[in-house]
Amino acid sequence: MEKNEVKQTFGQKIKKYFIRFLLLSVVAFFGYFAFVYYVPYSEGVRSGELIKFSKKGVIFKTWEGEMSQGISGAQIFYFTVPNKEKEVIQKMENLQGRYVKLTYEERYKSFFWWGDTPYFVTAVEEEQSPFVNPK
Repeated sequence: MEKNEVKQTFGQKIKKYFIRFLLLSVVAFFGYFAFVYYVPYSEGVRSGELIKFSKKGVIFKTWEGEMSQGISGAQIFYFTVPNKEKEVIQKMENLQGRYVKLTYEERYKSFFWWGDTPYFVTAVEEEQSPFVNPK
């Protein structure tokens, strides 16, 4: 009884495992990216005075902002507005220096081309400041 066995050389084995490693790495990267992109860590609303809103970056331009949540400015909320949120960007530019309410999503991680913070604002609306006319 003869068996027709084809023995792989050492180089063929290395090539086979290298290709498997590359495929697994690509699948893991896209799985991680999809998880970070589609699964928010938290969602919420914050109110305060919009003190800064600007477009920054050298290669990847992102919209970054700061909101003061206290009287002294000791509690600063840093956030990013995605470039696709054109209406929110326009409202932010018009509401700078005013009291606003921001609706945001917090991601597990942020990639450098998305912005500096894991907080992504999805909506903004002007509110009456509790410090101007307290009830």
